[in-house]
Amino acid sequence: MAAKFGPAGNADAFPYKSSVDAPLWLRELGLDCYEYQCGKGVNIREDTARKLGQAAREQGISLSLHAPYFINLANPDPESLRKTTGYILAACQAADWMGAARVVVHTGALMKRTRREALDIALASMKEVLRAWEGEGYSHIALCPETMGKINQLGDLTEVLELCQLDDRLIPCVDFGHLYARTLGELTGADACRAMLDEMAAALGEERASRFHSHFSQIEFTPKGGEKCHRTFDDNGGFGPDPAPLMAEVARRGWSPTFICESAGTQAGDALTMKGLYMEAL
Repeated sequence: MAAKFGPAGNADAFPYKSSVDAPLWLRELGLDCYEYQCGKGVNIREDTARKLGQAAREQGISLSLHAPYFINLANPDPESLRKTTGYILAACQAADWMGAARVVVHTGALMKRTRREALDIALASMKEVLRAWEGEGYSHIALCPETMGKINQLGDLTEVLELCQLDDRLIPCVDFGHLYARTLGELTGADACRAMLDEMAAALGEERASRFHSHFSQIEFTPKGGEKCHRTFDDNGGFGPDPAPLMAEVARRGWSPTFICESAGTQAGDALTMKGLYMEAL
């Protein structure tokens, strides 16, 4: 198996009239995965989701889905947990319709708690989510807790890996741009990439770590807050992280992750750049 590359987006992000047309366009470009965005809510209709899934299967495009942004596993309020669980189950329903194998979920905010307190709440919340996820028959769809880009958010790499240790079917969504931003530019370059992948392998085992899900874009950050906005590979502001060392290290290990590019408007083109770097490293 090899790494997969593709863009994040919806019907407004690319040059086609409907998201159903995306798989053919992506195959013609030479990409092989696509992440459907439900960040503002799960609003896709069942017939559209099924048509997208059929088109993806015909073109050999793997699908994933991003659950609503307003999920907060670190909020202990029972009503908040009820809503969070509902958002995740709705995302799984849409993913099931389209045959998407993975659903990406945000971890949440600290809400003036220590990182340990927030993580303990998120662990308890995730256990409840997993019970509902399995009870509704969605355990064939992997949940992918995502590393977050703002300093006051839960979700550095270590925290996400601890969440994933709750169940072998959880797969981390490692957003390397987010980690770069929340560390104020520290996590970039070959040494940082090796250290991050080593940490993943130590926490999850080599086989599960090798299949990690990922978001990648270059990101502008602020000294106090972390992530400010996504950039493109062609921006001239010196934004990071650099994708080349990561592609080289993944290729060296023979790992087969999924890379979803989230550049600001150039998702597909920058995904192709990443794929080219990976193929060169192979």
